Amino acid sequence: MEERYSRNRIYISEEEQEKIRDSRILIGGAGIGSIIAECALRFGFENMLIVDGDKVELSNLNRQNYEKIDLKKPKAERLAKRLLRINPKANIQFQNTYIDRNNVEELLDGVKIAINALDFKSDIPFVFDTICSKLKIPVLHPYNFGWGAFLTIVKPGGYQLSEISNSWNDFELKIADFVARYCSFWNEPNKWLEEAVETYRKEKEQLPPPQLSIASWIEAGMCVNAMFNIITGKEVKYFPKFYFSSLRCDIV
Repeated sequence: MEERYSRNRIYISEEEQEKIRDSRILIGGAGIGSIIAECALRFGFENMLIVDGDKVELSNLNRQNYEKIDLKKPKAERLAKRLLRINPKANIQFQNTYIDRNNVEELLDGVKIAINALDFKSDIPFVFDTICSKLKIPVLHPYNFGWGAFLTIVKPGGYQLSEISNSWNDFELKIADFVARYCSFWNEPNKWLEEAVETYRKEKEQLPPPQLSIASWIEAGMCVNAMFNIITGKEVKYFPKFYFSSLRCDIV
């Protein structure tokens, strides 16, 4: 096994390491996607495309993979440069643009797994999933719930997240509410998550959802593990099933 990945031995075979190295992934959205991308690269995913039209803001630095020197610069470009400093031989491509109806199919060319970390400012995240399904590409949906990380995977031809709501307005809140209600239904209610949902719902201003660095790093590990399982033919849970991880124990 290549020296860079020699400490992956026992857990990952040489054949599996080659599979993930050659599998092209698309990071759609370089917010939480920035943490996932670095975890994926260090794990051995060396072929990725990062797409985001946003620039780095000061409020991103509490949880995203950027530094003060990156402020006001394109996220996709700055992330790609960071990744290439870690592994200069990796095939890291980027586009400083937003994903839309006109470019999504071209961007997905050759992609094996897509990460949909797009902001719900329009119906584009739904469109992205629909086209991925048509192209038989599984889609990972990561969400930062502060103290906990949520991941669900949309299977090609399977249930879509639009089953929760076909409206993109406040969709992140609807996802959090979906998880909170699911946990309550199965007699494992999370008081902190329920309170966060209600508090955010009552905020008077139209503010982005509150997020912590904790969930971003938990999320990265979950996503990379899921991508490894998909590429190597291991079992994963598909939506409406999901993964949720938190160390908070203050259940109702």
